[in-house]
Amino acid sequence: MHRSWHGRYDPGVPFSLAHPNWTLPDMLRRSVNRFPNSPALLFYGACLTYQDLDHLATRFAISLRSLGVRPQDRVAIMLPNLPQALIAYYGALLAGAVVVQINPLYVSREIEAQLNDSGSETMVALDLFHSRIEPIRDRTALRRTILTGVQDFLPPLRRLLYPIKARMSGHWTRIKKHPSMYDFLGLLKGSAEGDTSPLPSLGPDDLALLQYSGGTTGTAKGVMLTHRNLVANAFQCRYWVPDFREGHEVFLGVIPFFHAYGLSTCQHLAVLAGCPLILLPRFQITEVLEAIQKYRVTIFSGIPAMFMKLSESPKVGRYDLRSLRVCLSGASPLRAEVQDRFRRLIGVEISEGYGLTEASPVTHCNPVYGEHPEGSIGVPFPDTDVRLVDLDSGERAVPAGGLGELVVRGPQVMQGYWNKPSETRSVLRDGWLYTGDIAREDARGFFYLVDRKKDMIKSRGETVYPREVEDVLCGHPAVQDAVVVGVPDPLLGEAVKAYVVLADGHRLSEQELIGYCRQGLAKFKVPSTVEFRQELPRTFVGKALRRVLREEAAPKVGVG
Repeated sequence: MHRSWHGRYDPGVPFSLAHPNWTLPDMLRRSVNRFPNSPALLFYGACLTYQDLDHLATRFAISLRSLGVRPQDRVAIMLPNLPQALIAYYGALLAGAVVVQINPLYVSREIEAQLNDSGSETMVALDLFHSRIEPIRDRTALRRTILTGVQDFLPPLRRLLYPIKARMSGHWTRIKKHPSMYDFLGLLKGSAEGDTSPLPSLGPDDLALLQYSGGTTGTAKGVMLTHRNLVANAFQCRYWVPDFREGHEVFLGVIPFFHAYGLSTCQHLAVLAGCPLILLPRFQITEVLEAIQKYRVTIFSGIPAMFMKLSESPKVGRYDLRSLRVCLSGASPLRAEVQDRFRRLIGVEISEGYGLTEASPVTHCNPVYGEHPEGSIGVPFPDTDVRLVDLDSGERAVPAGGLGELVVRGPQVMQGYWNKPSETRSVLRDGWLYTGDIAREDARGFFYLVDRKKDMIKSRGETVYPREVEDVLCGHPAVQDAVVVGVPDPLLGEAVKAYVVLADGHRLSEQELIGYCRQGLAKFKVPSTVEFRQELPRTFVGKALRRVLREEAAPKVGVG
């Protein structure tokens, strides 16, 4: 069926795909069969081939089974981008388990909540995180904790030097062992060589992943994603690049894989295509530039903050980055000035996309080589249907060019929220996923996000969209970052409050900035107050934590 946006696709991108009935391990095994001796993971000089990755994942699956893990048990993984993260991920899936990704930045309270909500009895974590896990272990269902160290898969010399460097930097920790604690490498080495009994058979509609939503508007929910959902999104990403070369692209793996965006556009896509994945556990400009130059990286999936830092770095000119040809941006809005500066400096167009955890996560993207309208999230992926509906009933289609809630349907859409049937019913209706995002579609089929439905501000009886105000604020040369929220006000209903970070070397008063906003915004949209901060609360992928700012501001209202 033809859609208005199909005419915007790059030549060679299909409107629909023949999605295979695969599981995620099937996707790995396909690349093992095609590229057994090709590099799968490159980590600070260490290399694991696709055959190595499959062998280690299988051994880990056998170890999990010997420890009592059964099909559909939940296995929590709390790891940065290390080889162990992929070994544990595919090993857990091969054992028939459901993976639960836990953000390594979480504090004990957040870890406890996610473990208890998921019912995870097994956890794989970095030893450095043990001090956050141990205090809450007895308040969860955890029966076994498997610990690994950064050094476990480093080359021999780096592995030898790592403890010295770790002690010098204060990152070395002594761990008191207990019977339910296991060593990751020890399990791999000790898994029964003679165990020839088959691992559980998996189906594409089996649950593969409980990926917890970001929780930017409240308590995080476990999004239930099947093998079919995740394989479908990997295929959609692969065919979005019309000249994609299976086995020959090189991926920069610096976007966190414990986030759905990094998992799909980087880990899953690289494994599907049998391509090398350069693992970097954290974003450091010099390491990123060195990796791109050394390994001739061709595909870089990142977030706006990464592209902004690269485009502003004086180091960029010292490196040969000509191998880069595809750059994908997601998770938060990409500002036009960052896009322009990156294009001028590095010579590559950033393709901004859109998605949400509930859709595995990608639903939209700008063409890799085609038109990139400013501010657009692009057009829907192959096999993805999209509608804009009214904000009140959620049933009526909005007129052309009008604002409406974005609802999507496709093979990547989740099965629902874990143990939350009422929340599931509110967002999944007749196969359509109600995203909670307000958007518009232009005459060419490109979509534009306006704001989150829950973030709309009602002031003086009018609707204010925070992103519009933020865009105006960030247009001031002295403003580096801005987040806008609504705070209770007895006269206005809600007052518009702006939190602002000034660029280095700039000074600006509250009244000067409010006066600037009056030039570009209707009176009811202009911030009533501006609070200057050194930094603003954001998630690790750059999403504004408006809830935190609203909670901070609320007690101050009406005081004095």
